[in-house]
Amino acid sequence: MTKDELQAQLVAAMKAKDKTRLSIIRQVMGEVKNLEVDERRDATEEDVDRMIKRLIKQTGETLEMSIKAANNQERTDTLTEQVEILESLLPEQLSGDALVALIEQTIAELGASSKKDMGRVMGALTKATGGNFDKPAAAREVGARLS
Repeated sequence: MTKDELQAQLVAAMKAKDKTRLSIIRQVMGEVKNLEVDERRDATEEDVDRMIKRLIKQTGETLEMSIKAANNQERTDTLTEQVEILESLLPEQLSGDALVALIEQTIAELGASSKKDMGRVMGALTKATGGNFDKPAAAREVGARLS
């Protein structure tokens, strides 16, 4: 997602009076702005995606702790909604048949044949997709194909 698309999402959330979505998008925009100020450059699409992924991880960890504590259901529901909103901001993840086809192609290109090559294959998949793929499913599939 580009910074301009994120700005458009912010405006849409304002118009819809969706406070939770607005809060999350503002949080992402703040992270992007900090990056631009700190590094004195415009944020790229990869930067924005990386910020969103980092916020998903942080919010997900907080959600896990909230679920374990089981003392505030409202907070747990809010955190769940926040994670869903953040995930909706990311590009569609590669999965299913498209992922299997890419795995087969990557294994063939690298000439991978043993489990020792799994790291190289996963690295190539990450580079090819920008990290937007179902990693556990890919690891199972790669593991099954390499002996």
